[in-house]
Amino acid sequence: MDSPFRSVSLILFFIITITLSTLAVAQSSTIGVQYISRLLDIQDRERAPPSVQLAAAYAVLQRLLPSHYSAFQFRIISKKQCGGEYCFILRNHPSSYIRGTPEIVISGVTGVEVLAGLHWYLRYWCGSHISWDKTGGVQVASMPKLGSFPRVQDAGVLVKRPIPLNYYQNAVTSSYTFAWWDWKRWEKEIDWMALQGINLPLAFTGQEAIWQKVFQKFNISNSDLDDFFGGPGFLAWSRMSNLHGWGGPLPQSWLDQQLVLQKKILVRMYELGMNPVLPAFSGNVPAALQNVFPSAKITQLGNWFSVKSDPRWCCTYLLDATDPLFIEIGRAFIEQQLKEYGRTSHIYNCDTFDENTPPVDSPEYISSVGAAIYSGMQSGDSDAVWLMQGWLFSYDPFWRPPQMKALLHSVPLGKLVVLDLFAEVKPIWSTSKQFYGVPYIWCMLHNFAGNIEMYGILDSIAFGPVEARTSENTTMVGVGMSMEGIEQNPVVYDLMSEMAFRHEKVDVEAWINQYSVRRYGRSVPAIQDAWNVLYHTVYNCTDGATDKNRDVIVAFPDVDPSIISVTEGKYQNYGKPVLKKAVLKSETSSYDHPHLWYSTSEVIRALELFIASGNELSASNTYRYDLIDLTRQALAKYANELFLNIIEAYQLNDAHGVFQLSRRFLKLVEDMDSLLACRDGFLLGPWLESAKQLAQNEEQEKQYEWNARTQITMWFDNTEEEASLLRDYGNKYWSGLLRDYYGPRAAIYFKYMIESLESGDSFRLKDWRREWIKLTNDWQNGRNVYPVESNGDALITSQWLYNKYLQGTGVFDH
Repeated sequence: MDSPFRSVSLILFFIITITLSTLAVAQSSTIGVQYISRLLDIQDRERAPPSVQLAAAYAVLQRLLPSHYSAFQFRIISKKQCGGEYCFILRNHPSSYIRGTPEIVISGVTGVEVLAGLHWYLRYWCGSHISWDKTGGVQVASMPKLGSFPRVQDAGVLVKRPIPLNYYQNAVTSSYTFAWWDWKRWEKEIDWMALQGINLPLAFTGQEAIWQKVFQKFNISNSDLDDFFGGPGFLAWSRMSNLHGWGGPLPQSWLDQQLVLQKKILVRMYELGMNPVLPAFSGNVPAALQNVFPSAKITQLGNWFSVKSDPRWCCTYLLDATDPLFIEIGRAFIEQQLKEYGRTSHIYNCDTFDENTPPVDSPEYISSVGAAIYSGMQSGDSDAVWLMQGWLFSYDPFWRPPQMKALLHSVPLGKLVVLDLFAEVKPIWSTSKQFYGVPYIWCMLHNFAGNIEMYGILDSIAFGPVEARTSENTTMVGVGMSMEGIEQNPVVYDLMSEMAFRHEKVDVEAWINQYSVRRYGRSVPAIQDAWNVLYHTVYNCTDGATDKNRDVIVAFPDVDPSIISVTEGKYQNYGKPVLKKAVLKSETSSYDHPHLWYSTSEVIRALELFIASGNELSASNTYRYDLIDLTRQALAKYANELFLNIIEAYQLNDAHGVFQLSRRFLKLVEDMDSLLACRDGFLLGPWLESAKQLAQNEEQEKQYEWNARTQITMWFDNTEEEASLLRDYGNKYWSGLLRDYYGPRAAIYFKYMIESLESGDSFRLKDWRREWIKLTNDWQNGRNVYPVESNGDALITSQWLYNKYLQGTGVFDH
């Protein structure tokens, strides 16, 4: 094998051969799978013809490996050839010894299994790696030359799915990540999905155009819908009844454009053999529907995170599911989608109570509501199955066992599938008797709001799905990735995607060593050591906390500095308690202190190993991404410490100390902006430019850019002296954002701290807020252009910043 991967290929081949021998005889049936067997049979029967799936799979191969296209032959096979399960089979081509013929034959039940088999072969026989472009892209430097591809064992390799469904997306990913995507970017994502083995993706794009046509049938005008739909950057929340009108109105060109895009997305998903999940009616209706149907049971919901309950966008309207009109609208919506798209996978997502608590806690009422919601789907598609996010059971104390059972049992068995949305941290299956007998999908939530933070729980991912699937009387039917934002922490998604084909728990320590070799295309001992450190620190969060990034730089405290207390805290480092001056406590609930679950000195040691490996790996895109991300992570935690030192100086009335330390903090933010500028995946420019490129005129361009800028800074609403309750929720470590927004914001705060000490007066909190909010609103309305291409050397910059801020600072624990 002519590649840098040769040094570990034989060991890896031996490990995988043993594993696959086990997989070949395993079965994937559970009680839950039996319950949904009718849905699976229908989907199998209605799937695209094998010729269509093969053409789509070959097209993915051409885009992924154009120079190695001729090395592979694909085939679609029946489930019978896989023992009645979904599988892929790897074999050597019988004529591979003849020059110019394919070398490896990959067979699968669908196009998705074929491409998952391709990915598996690339991983474990060629040492390659596939991630999102923003996180390093595809590593194929380790690929052998044509004619010398590694052979699999003579009998072939059979890999069955342990469970049939592999779900992808979250209801809000459509806004936090996909909001401004065009077909080119969607095509890349669907390729990525197929290579990961995803067969059950959400397909939410363009639904506003469907709703426009549906509500017109109920005498709702387009002007009424202007107040109903959110802006293009906030559609996820208007769909979930959280807000209306904010960021809008939607131009007709947007509606038309997105519908065309959705049709392309669905066609490609169906061609590959996926089963896209379409939306269903949840009860969310325009306010004007009350005027058209005055006797309908329509309730105005309460305030959802707006500052003053402004009726322009607060307090949406919900049609009671027990009202006959609910089923009429539900049927019309399903039928309109079938008319537009020409087909369906018969599975629909609906989350009526996602962050909206029912008005009555009577189990009888909840049961009637659930039955009515499903009837709305079934009236439009007699084979409909309801897919429901289980997030409400995690966060809302309303859902006690009687209420939960009432909702889950309101639908015929096998017609409801629940997403155990946050199973890697707060699994519901284990505390609800497997969702009281209802089929569910074990999901990894992992990321909130697309925040950038090195974080994960690899051990939980490696054993959680297996533990759930092999538990007594399990009703599990799939695994899934339900993150709010993507294009971060590729190691987490690489492991989670494998769990769709893993029958046994994964030895993460062995896996992480293999990962680092695949990630960079060669074995570098120092890098493997670094990844072992990262596995035991940033990727070993076991405190059960929700990781919403609250680093000081990106989520600056909105409190009087005199009431922030700095205390000593303990946390675990490789099982040993370590003292760390990093716990922030405040007398006000408006301040969330940054999440820290690991030894910062250990992570700095990992960074040192990364930098030391730069001479060998600096040409690697994946290495450069990881180096920048790790440097950013270490500097961000250092910034949190530096902020505490500023607070201590302030509380000691040390104006000089505050001045000197705050200057260092602001310089650090500026330097971090330069670091992030070294990699396209950490730039603000692409987010803004992709929004503007969807506009048809200057007015739309301003609107779309405002939506894009607002979502990542301060939304929902604010007043001149009161910041939005959702400020910094969608924060990002992006070059341009640090320099022009996060840095200037911190400078305003520090200015008022110094003025307070110099005058002897208390901190002018209202003045700080007024100036900060003005800065925010001005930046949101700004039109300055940001780079879309990187600038700078990642290794040189990381080395420089390590020397400047992290080497021998004495700030972190040792």
